[in-house]
Order: sequence, then C-alpha cells, then structure tokens
Amino acid sequence: MLKKIILSSLVISNALFAAEKPNVVIVYGDDVGYGDIGANGSTKIPTPHIDKIAKQGLLFTDGHCTAATCTPSRYSMLTGLYGFRKGVRILPPNAPLCISTADADITLPKLFKRAGYNTAVIGKWHLGLGKAGTPVNWNKEIKPGPIEVGFDYSFLLPSTNDRVPCVYVENYRVVNLDLNDPLFVGTVPEGHKSTIYPYGRTNPEAETYYPADHQHSETVINGIGRIGKMWGGKSALWNDEGMADEFVNQAKKYIAKQSKEEPFFLYFSSQDIHVPRAPHPRFQGKTKLGKRGDAMIQFDWSVGAISKALEQEGLTENTILIVSSDNGPVYDDGYEDGSTVRKSTKEADQGHDGSGPYRGGKYQIYEGGTRVPFIIRWPGKINPGVSSALVSQIDFIASFANLLNIKLKPIEAPDSRNTLQAFMGKDKKGLEFTLEEAGKMIAIRYNHWKYIPTKKRAQLFDLSKDKGEKHNLVSDNPEIAKKLAGKLNSLRKNGRLRN
Repeated sequence: MLKKIILSSLVISNALFAAEKPNVVIVYGDDVGYGDIGANGSTKIPTPHIDKIAKQGLLFTDGHCTAATCTPSRYSMLTGLYGFRKGVRILPPNAPLCISTADADITLPKLFKRAGYNTAVIGKWHLGLGKAGTPVNWNKEIKPGPIEVGFDYSFLLPSTNDRVPCVYVENYRVVNLDLNDPLFVGTVPEGHKSTIYPYGRTNPEAETYYPADHQHSETVINGIGRIGKMWGGKSALWNDEGMADEFVNQAKKYIAKQSKEEPFFLYFSSQDIHVPRAPHPRFQGKTKLGKRGDAMIQFDWSVGAISKALEQEGLTENTILIVSSDNGPVYDDGYEDGSTVRKSTKEADQGHDGSGPYRGGKYQIYEGGTRVPFIIRWPGKINPGVSSALVSQIDFIASFANLLNIKLKPIEAPDSRNTLQAFMGKDKKGLEFTLEEAGKMIAIRYNHWKYIPTKKRAQLFDLSKDKGEKHNLVSDNPEIAKKLAGKLNSLRKNGRLRN
C-alpha cells in the first residue's frame, strides 16, 4: 500500500512539474526591420496581430539579433556562439550543415530536450544540410540536419526562397518527390532525364513574375529567377504564393498534436519578408509599398495564426511566445518587385522606413542592421509593457537554461549569458555590452555607446543622443574609444562572452 502511495505521489509530482514547464514558440521574421511593425511606429504597414501581442507582452526597444544577415543570426541564436567565431556567413544553396552535431555541443533544441520537451522547426532553415565534402543526394535521406542538432521534427525551406532547391524537406526527405524525375542541385550527371528549367541569364523572358538581377537569374522556378542551378523535382516544387499558408498549416498541426503530449519548443521561421516576395493574392495590394509591404501584412497574419492556434488549444497561458527577426530591413534585394528606395532622398518609398529611427539595415553594421522587433509574451508571468533593456537573441540558451534549472557546462554556448530577468521585465537595464556583426565587421555596444572599428577611421556614437548614428564622436572621446576598442579585441580573442 505504502509503495502504491509513493508511486502515486511521484506520478502526481511529475505531472505538476511538467504542467509548470511553459511551451516556447519563437516566430522568426526574415528581414523584418524594427520600424516594420505598428508597435514600433509603422503607419504605412498595419500589423494588428503583432501589435496585439506587443500590448499583451513585453516590447523591447533595444532588442537585437546578433548579425545583419540571416545565417549567422540563426546560427548564434540556436548555438549560443557568435557566427564569426566559426566563420559562418550567408550559405550558398548546397552548403553542408554549419551547426556541430557533436554531443558535447549544446543547441537551443537540445537544451529543451534535456528538460523533457518535444522540439520542432518549421519554415526557413538556411543553416546547411549534409556533411562537408559529401554533396547532398536530394533523392535519398538528407542528413545531417535539424534532427541531428536537437529537433524532433522539421518541415523546411532548405535554404532561402531565392535559392534552389525550391522544394520542402520534411525530416529527411523531399516532400512529394517523384524519383522518376530525380532532383539535382549544383551539378547534374550526363545523360540525365530530369526536368530542365529555364536559365534566366540567357532566357530573361522566363522571369514572368518579375525581373531579377544577374545574381538571381539562374534557375527560373514559377517564373522567378533563383540563385543556383537545379534540375528535376518538378512534382515537389513549392508554390511561392502559398508558402506562408503551408508553414502555418504545418505549425497548427504540430501545436494541436503536442497540446495533448509533453511540453514543446517550436521554432517557426517564416520566409517573409525575404525576397522573392510573393505574398498570397489575398494580401496583394493591401499596402502602397509594393510586394514588400504586402508580404509584411502576410507575416503579421502568420503571427496571428500561430497565436490563435495556441489559444484554440488552450495553451496561451502556459506558452512563452517570442516574435522577432533575423536582421534588419532591405528593399531592392535582387528583384524588381516595387520595393525600391528613392536614391535622391535615401528614404523608403511612401515615407516608410523599415529601420524606424535607426541607421542602416540588412548587411550594415549600424543599429538598423541588428535592432529588430523583439516581443516576449507570457501571460501572468511577464507584465505587459515596454522595456529599454539591451537584450540579444544569443542569450536565449543561457536564459532558458536558468528558467528550466539546467546548469550549462563552461564549454556550452560560451557566448550566451543569462538575461532571464531582463526577458521577464524585472531587469530594466539588461546587458552592459553585446556584439553586433555585419559581414566581416564587428561592433560593440557598451551601454549607450556604439563603437565600430572601420578600416579608415573608427566610429563612436552616443545612442542616447544620436539614434541615427550621424555624429562620429571618436575624436571628442578618445579614451572611451580606446577602452571600447580594447574590450572588443579582448572579446574577439577570448572566444566567449560568458564568464
């Protein structure tokens, strides 16, 4: 009898412990700038779903991804290690997996698995697939990939929507692939009988959706030129205008399934508003900002759909929902889609600036490159409001480890620091310093100071007085510049930010 009581108590105790673990959903936009959401001042692009979540949660005005380009930002968020430490840059279409699969190397999904979570990634990947030195065979099992770095389930856009292959990969297999029309990327064997697609550089008339620049005019799929060469896989091709719907439907199925099982971590990685922008017809023409503005309406819808799915399953109260982006905004990025910037005024068309009051955007070392929408909602645990605390996505691993009472080893996620109190709204200052990356350039934020060691002349900005980084104060404050230069060099050489 006593044994039964003890066992019963253990079962109840474990059930209560599981119930206290919040689900975690990260909704990650692509090239969504700080100023692209209404909560941060956008008036030309209505984003009611994101704005509602911002009112329900904590809106960070100084929240950052780590890099002004996608692959290194995604890499650092998932590994707790800056991309520049491993030479991680924007990956080509056939790149191997850039995240270590070693058991000793932690990732965000591995962390959640330690705590008993189920984990999934749905959407854009762009972190490589397969092994270095061994080209991926797209007609067989495709690995290593997300499963090997800690995800239990994956439904991917393998690279980006402007790169081949233009197919979905579910776990290890291309979805709907007909092996009688085998898929090849980069090179193709002699005598192949796979589908041949138009080559945009010699057949520009095939780019019927809209024209592309030289870089994006290789394989033409669905009337849109892409980076890279691809043959075959016609039955598996994605529908650009249906991509948001596909990812949302996959996420809804996953959430519904997991609502009845163990707690879950979902990394929902939207393709919006990355080029080629091809929003569903129901969103086209909803703004006066061309397809970029319309794609932003679609992204807002996706965010709302994920939030609604959580609500329908009764999971809102016990779910941490994070909405953010991989880097700042870009306009004309390879396609003539009506999203240009007026060269004469350097201002976005119709008066909309995706970076808000900040300078720069995607590819650039200035604040607009990494300061992005950053919202965290956890009803009843995080008080709604606005926080000016300096926070970074790279700190998710250490912060969630603290929340879940998991002790990280010194070698695990060495650049990730515990900023849980800031994420919870209890620490109003946040980080004292953090690093920002754009290509091969690394800058340091130290409180309100920003130091950029450019080749010709270093730049120093006081962001408390100069949001637009217009006034270089390096000559007026040589001691501060010297201090930050030394701090930056030390952080780069030490190989870690966490003590």
